[in-house]
Formats: sequence, structure tokens, C-alpha cells
Amino acid sequence: MHLDRHISGIITHYGAWTYLILFAIIFCETGLVITPFLPGDSLLFVLGAMAAVGDLQLTLLVLGLSLAAVSGNILNYAIGVSLSNRVMNKQAIPFVKQAYIKRTHEFFEKYGAKTIIITRFVPILRTFAPFMAGVGSMPYGRFTIYNIIGGTAWVLVGILSGFFFGNLPLVRKNFSSVILAIVIISLVPAALEFIKHKKTDKH
Repeated sequence: MHLDRHISGIITHYGAWTYLILFAIIFCETGLVITPFLPGDSLLFVLGAMAAVGDLQLTLLVLGLSLAAVSGNILNYAIGVSLSNRVMNKQAIPFVKQAYIKRTHEFFEKYGAKTIIITRFVPILRTFAPFMAGVGSMPYGRFTIYNIIGGTAWVLVGILSGFFFGNLPLVRKNFSSVILAIVIISLVPAALEFIKHKKTDKH
């Protein structure tokens, strides 16, 4: 809700190290299945808005966070490969919800390799998509192509949205509400899929 204030505080205290901190947040949000709760879409929007007023450097953000998103997915893919036997045998994995694994698997069944791109814009599932790609032994070359496209597109859309619209008077006046709206809107696709599958299960 107040990401702009938190980021401003980080910039004040850490200066240029802020970019490394932001890299770590995006890397962990996409690269570790135990941290899907970290901010993603809303964070990118806030960073774009701050870049528009000169608090952060736009090019560094886009390049650095695109690299974080892509490399995070590569780590997640590798983790999926290493834990594939446990997932296939439905063994419990500490801090990982089976429901998220199941929902991501259903996305793969419906969208195939494009899931790596589509779920970039869906919180939680974007953390589990590369993991399940590794579990399912998706060819690494194909995964890499979709990973680069999806990661770069996600960062560009998020940051440029904030850059061009984050400082409009109406948005600035209701900034916290806008951030909340971004979070809610980003969860809509997953919610619709959940409702759809619930109805299917009943039939």
C-alpha cells in the first residue's frame, strides 16, 4: 500500500545499493517457490513512477530487473529439475503448497510452454511456472526463449506503466488505492481460473 514510501526510505539510506536490493527482491519473487508473497507488479509500477521524477534511473531499472526476472526463473527451473521426483510422487516439500503446484500444472496443460509468458502477469503462479517447467522437463532451450520474452515484457509493462501514468494528478492523489487496485487486478485471472475449475469439479 505504501511501497513508494518504503522505496524512498531505501534510496535515502542505501543510495546506489538500492538497485541491488531491488534486483534481489525481483530475483527472489521469481526464483524461489517459498517467496511468492514478495511484491511484483505493484513494485514495478511504483519504481516506474519514481523513475519518471528522477528518483531512479529508468534504463538501469529495466535492464537490471529484466536480468533479475530472467535469472530468477532459471534458478527456479533448476530447482524444479532437482525436485521433480518428489513432486511427481506428491511428496511434501517444505513451505510449498500443493495447491499452487496443482494450479500451475493445470495452466501448463491448457497453455503449454506459453504458460511461462502468461503467468508472468499472474502473482504466485509466475513463481511456480518455471518450477513446474523444470519438474516437467521442458527443453531448456524452449524454456529460455519464453523466459526471456516473458521476463522482459513483464518488467517493461510494469515499469513503463508507472513511468507514464504513475504521476498523473489523479493517480498521485490516490496512489495507495491505485497500488491496491493493481494487486487486485493482477489476481483476477487466477481467481477466474479457480472459479472455473471449481464449477468443473462439481459437474
